[in-house]
Amino acid sequence: MDKKVLLFDLDGTLLRSDKTISERTLLALKKCREKGILIGVSTSRGEKNSLQFTEKLCPDILIASGGALVTYKGQYIYKAEFSIEETQKMIVLARQICGADCEITIDTLHEHYWNYKIDPNIADASWGVSIYTDYSDFAQKSLKICVEIFDSEKATKLSECLPDCDCVKFIDGDWYKFTKKTATKEKAILKLCEVCNIPVENIIAFGDDLVDIGMLQLCGKGIAMGNALQEVKNIADIVIGTNDEDGIAQWLEEYYDL
Repeated sequence: MDKKVLLFDLDGTLLRSDKTISERTLLALKKCREKGILIGVSTSRGEKNSLQFTEKLCPDILIASGGALVTYKGQYIYKAEFSIEETQKMIVLARQICGADCEITIDTLHEHYWNYKIDPNIADASWGVSIYTDYSDFAQKSLKICVEIFDSEKATKLSECLPDCDCVKFIDGDWYKFTKKTATKEKAILKLCEVCNIPVENIIAFGDDLVDIGMLQLCGKGIAMGNALQEVKNIADIVIGTNDEDGIAQWLEEYYDL
């Protein structure tokens, strides 16, 4: 009962399969906030993209772009960007290793870019506003770069060519995220704790994917969703119901006697 921060991944965790937060979960989180508990989101989505899902939630903490950006009470407290030159080098390497037509997404501080073959808003409207670019003259700093790679050997080769990056495969599809080594969810949490004087033991974290493992291991209590990968369940302190079964709401109601 001494845990003062609740930190949630979005996709597959706080969000149901239809990309909404259930009313039961929102009510449970409202009651937690009334008890003085901070509510946070920790996601691989960019800040702008995340906000479309969290408007009703109004999180106190947002860790976005896989840990490359941290906001507390609406203020930036941590940012880990690739320089323009580093970003351009990564684009070139991705195309050399994974094919000239490989799909690439890039989060900058304010936008989300994609050289999509099919408009992502047609394939999945939850992506929000994605700006098309062929990256031929891309000259911006980036927080996170994702590459669609169908061959795991090519993914390994690209990762080896970028030793200063943290590389993880996502659960849904063949996408790999690249952030700075200093930009993971767990490192972002440590920065949050340092700046806001929050003991990491006072954080309860919820997740479902490989990128959540470090976060769940780091925090005072790590909780895996019932729909999580087995690797995530194996390291979690607790496994609860799925994201489509109000697993979070049910656990909060019982734990905090809501």
